[in-house]
Amino acid sequence: MIYPIVAYGDPVLRKETRDIIQGEIDVKKLAEDMFETMYSASGVGLAAPQIGLNIRMFVVDGTPINESAETEEDIDPSLIDFKKVFINAEILEEDGDEWAYEEGCLSIPGIRADVYRPEFIKIKYFDTDWVEHTEDYESLAARIIQHEYDHVDGILFTDHLTSLKKQMLKKKLANISKGDVDVEYRMKFPK
Repeated sequence: MIYPIVAYGDPVLRKETRDIIQGEIDVKKLAEDMFETMYSASGVGLAAPQIGLNIRMFVVDGTPINESAETEEDIDPSLIDFKKVFINAEILEEDGDEWAYEEGCLSIPGIRADVYRPEFIKIKYFDTDWVEHTEDYESLAARIIQHEYDHVDGILFTDHLTSLKKQMLKKKLANISKGDVDVEYRMKFPK
């Protein structure tokens, strides 16, 4: 099932989410739906708040980035076989130099900006079989996780921008929240 993507301005995107209790929902079915929704919008990550659910779950698949690489050197090793579901995730460590990368967000279409994030993370999470994992990620894989992890904490990538950059985007963001935006996928706008 493809969900509409919740647009910037909806309060659900600003709420810190709650942990999922094992057995309360079918996480395998929800993960399947989230991947389907993400792919239909050409995304590489999607968090539950972006489909209106206030729970700590997100999905990622960075393989499309490598598939669009023009040369062998452009392939990011951190994204090989990088398709995962994170339930009740907790980032334990962030380390390394902060580096800039132009990020975008399915909930904030048409806006992209450089965001600085640490290059390494250690994260603890459950998969859809409720097996606990603690893993290290780097490079673009770490960044995609950090972006989606922000969503389950009620943080958007625009929160990481300078005051000046936020001021420059104010009108565009207001238009998105009013539904005045051209997108190729279904969206749900704030009332």
